[in-house]
Amino acid sequence: MRNSRVQLMVKVGMLSALSFIIMFLEFPLLPSAPYLKMDLSDIPAIVGAFAFGPMAGVVIELIKNILHFITKPETGGVGELANFLTGSSFVIVASLIYFRSKRKASAIIGLAVGTVVMTIVMCFANYYILLPLYAPALFEGPISVILNVIYTTTLPFNLIKGVIVSVITILIYKRLSPILHKK
Repeated sequence: MRNSRVQLMVKVGMLSALSFIIMFLEFPLLPSAPYLKMDLSDIPAIVGAFAFGPMAGVVIELIKNILHFITKPETGGVGELANFLTGSSFVIVASLIYFRSKRKASAIIGLAVGTVVMTIVMCFANYYILLPLYAPALFEGPISVILNVIYTTTLPFNLIKGVIVSVITILIYKRLSPILHKK
């Protein structure tokens, strides 16, 4: 029992380190919002969540973002908070659906629902938490400006990100699964 716990911790640690490294390979996805950077660091977290459960995915997201904040604190933690909320909402929903029936169809449904939930969560998080912290000047103008930012940047960005991460996950998870479950 203790040995399997240590193995799980090592695997989660390795996936966290991989996720942290991948996080540095970022690029703007929408020309209208170059400050929103796409990275594929949620892939190790969703792979870990599919292999070991939702909590493992959330821990991978947390470790990745803490390490990123320590090494590159450019956004004062707001970017890391956004990344954690995005990744965690996606990972929890997708892996909970996948865990009910570990089939490819469940994975696809989980990733699709996870993408939608992540997008909705991030629209609300941007309105109530992230934009007030990162761009408080937006809230001095009409509310339509804020909603326009959310509808034209947050919503499409997270939908596109979710689709890209989902497609890559579907392509690689079954190949990685035997390695992750090896004793």
